Amino acid sequence: MKAYAGIDLHSSNNYIGIINQKDDRLFGKRLPNDLDSIEQVLNPFKKDLKAVVVESTYNWYWLVDGLKERGYPMFLANPAAIKQYEGIKHTDDRWDSFWLAKMKQLNILPEGYIYPKEERPIRDLLRRRLLFVHQKTAHMLSLQSTITRNLGVNMSCNTIRKLRPEDAYDLFEDSNLALMAKNNIETFLHLQKTTKEIERTVISQVKLRNEFELLQTITGIGNILGLTIMLEVGDIGRFAKVGNYSSYCRCVSSARISNGKKKGENNRKNGNKYLSWAYVEAANFAKRYSKKAQRFYQRKMAQTNKIVATKALGNKMCRASYFVMRDQIPYDEERVFK
Repeated sequence: MKAYAGIDLHSSNNYIGIINQKDDRLFGKRLPNDLDSIEQVLNPFKKDLKAVVVESTYNWYWLVDGLKERGYPMFLANPAAIKQYEGIKHTDDRWDSFWLAKMKQLNILPEGYIYPKEERPIRDLLRRRLLFVHQKTAHMLSLQSTITRNLGVNMSCNTIRKLRPEDAYDLFEDSNLALMAKNNIETFLHLQKTTKEIERTVISQVKLRNEFELLQTITGIGNILGLTIMLEVGDIGRFAKVGNYSSYCRCVSSARISNGKKKGENNRKNGNKYLSWAYVEAANFAKRYSKKAQRFYQRKMAQTNKIVATKALGNKMCRASYFVMRDQIPYDEERVFK
């Protein structure tokens, strides 16, 4: 008889619930996060198990990879898309684990993508680069505001990038301000060095696959953004339509509209924040170097504001890149901005 298992995973423990096709509960127990202990529970049901469902929490790698290598049919649940009956008064880990198994049995499980294990470390390294880029920018902006506040000078970021730690004492007479500026400069220079090292490492190990090479024909997408998109997308075939891809990249509005009025927002964080960042970056480059992209951005900005206009341009580029990747055709700017 067919069996289905759901695992509600936490940082130090998990709850396993197993049901059969008649909804009989065959097993339910909390276990420590130990692969051998978990397999010991699943092994008696192995020949009947059609699916083992794990919720896509931050720490799923070890569990899904480990059970997959031991021959279990693994599926990842997307927690942001799981809908539960709103009339339920009480839920807990036990209920959640059986609900994961039940959704797979009913074939209504919103599945997450199990990214190939061998490519995951290099993708995560590129993600860490983005963290360092954000931190570097924060220190540059902090120094810029300190200069403006104390000296009344609006120093550009390009000028700040050229500063060296010893320049802090030329900028400020006060020793405390000079020390603060020196720390800012040393930190963003170190982070800049770190991001360059990561870029060299990634480029030396990974090259754009054939289906992603044409991404670089898009104005605004260079080597690093192209690699970011490739490593985050994985398989473009998993997106049935351009709207699915655009939504996954967080390039569409999440507003809930009724009778022409905004009634709230849906889950705007549902999707991939790294792809969202990549297309915003691409839009910022495109509006500098493409006249057509610039005109589109200016029209949108006249109607809304800079942030919405940039996101709109990012969505244009996101949708265009979907067809570039799916159909293996070069980017056609005339067609995008006609």
